[in-house]
Amino acid sequence: MSAALERLQALVGRELGVSGWHAVSQDMIDRFAEVTRDHQFIHIDPARAAAETPFGGTIAHGFLTLSLLSALRQEAVPPFEGQAMGINYGFEKVRFPSPVTAGARVRGRFVLQKLTPRSAGEVLLQYQATVEIEGEAKPAISAEWLTLAVLR
Repeated sequence: MSAALERLQALVGRELGVSGWHAVSQDMIDRFAEVTRDHQFIHIDPARAAAETPFGGTIAHGFLTLSLLSALRQEAVPPFEGQAMGINYGFEKVRFPSPVTAGARVRGRFVLQKLTPRSAGEVLLQYQATVEIEGEAKPAISAEWLTLAVLR
């Protein structure tokens, strides 16, 4: 194992970073609905969502919130020494404990759970990724996220 990977291995079990807060606007939700063709009223109709749901208005798609993980991680956790790029590899587990209401702010929190060298040029990283909602006790997302780091 290289010296860079040994330093990274020493971080297993530790929080690597927390992003800043980012607003999830109704415009963002509407654009996501257009791209994914998921036009369920709980996402795009504020009046109906306020009248017919317990959320008090529209909520972001769970997959919209999940898709923010890459940007939140990039902000919170810089590439490690010797890393050329990172590639999404998948998830062991994803849960959506609480919805993100339109206008709420979210941030990502990342703990390195596991590091598995796969070859001389690749290492599989497993993060505990949490998307917190400002002012809420429960997170929007709790996930075990796998990324493949390609080394230089």
